[in-house]
Amino acid sequence: MNENVPSVTVLIAARPEQAEIKAVAASRALDYPAERLEIIVARGKQPSVQRNAAMRAARGELIYFLDDDSTPQPGNLRLAASHFRDPKVKMVGGPNVCPAEAPPLERVFALVLASWLAFGPSRARYALVGQARQTSEKELILCNLAARREALLELGGFNEALYPNEENALMDELQKRGGKLIYDPQFIVQRRPRHSLKAFAKMLLSYGRGRAEQFRLHPTFGSALNFVPPLFCIYLGALLAALLLNGKAGLIYIYLLPLALYGLAVLAQTAFLHTSSTMLQRLGAIPLIVATHVLYGIGFWRGLFTKLKAPEQRPPMPPVVLETVGR
Repeated sequence: MNENVPSVTVLIAARPEQAEIKAVAASRALDYPAERLEIIVARGKQPSVQRNAAMRAARGELIYFLDDDSTPQPGNLRLAASHFRDPKVKMVGGPNVCPAEAPPLERVFALVLASWLAFGPSRARYALVGQARQTSEKELILCNLAARREALLELGGFNEALYPNEENALMDELQKRGGKLIYDPQFIVQRRPRHSLKAFAKMLLSYGRGRAEQFRLHPTFGSALNFVPPLFCIYLGALLAALLLNGKAGLIYIYLLPLALYGLAVLAQTAFLHTSSTMLQRLGAIPLIVATHVLYGIGFWRGLFTKLKAPEQRPPMPPVVLETVGR
């Protein structure tokens, strides 16, 4: 017997040659009526373009976006459907959390991602924070996001000149039109953080660049907090210049005072990291919290001056291939 639930298309962006897609197996295990569920893998090398192509082809009233390595909880779609009973709700999202079996380095990355000092309100993307509530783009992330297909298509889908942060710009536009965004800490996917220091650093640079590019195209007051890391980088540069050019001890102490306060804040944040973490993991998080601010700030400055290109202005890429996967 058919249940009175909205039809859903699970949309997974993957690389052209990718054979094993963890999110596909997890999607097949979702607790949802088979006749109301569609799974599409969009293969290509431009995620925004892939997702837009899949959205246009999808049959579901709702689109559930997953990254290729996301493992959603079986009950996620039913939880999302309960929120979408309110017609004003346009998106529902929740955290992507590090699996318990992840290697030690990745668990340290997860501590940093979930720390207030490193990521501010966006820590809710990586940890269970509070109760289900109306929110903004700051707390939602595309690797675990359900949305009304019609609302996304009305806005033209994702801005294909943006990656990352294409979803953040779209969320801002939905809210401007009166749509509600919901964060539910129980709407969870398991997903491992980056696998190496190099990959983690690259991610931070990319996040900073993406936010700056988003701000250039869609400036909002919501991005004000994201200017703190690039301003911190200016302070560090000015501090270095002052130390090299001015040898007066009294002035040096004044220049160093903000850095000393920052150091205390980092130590305090480390003390309040997740209680399940070990002392070694907390100590490992200290330099990574600092690196988060510096690398994000550098990426932000870069993003203020990059040349934004639409897909047709970029070098040719493989065409998007859509695959419908059976349960």
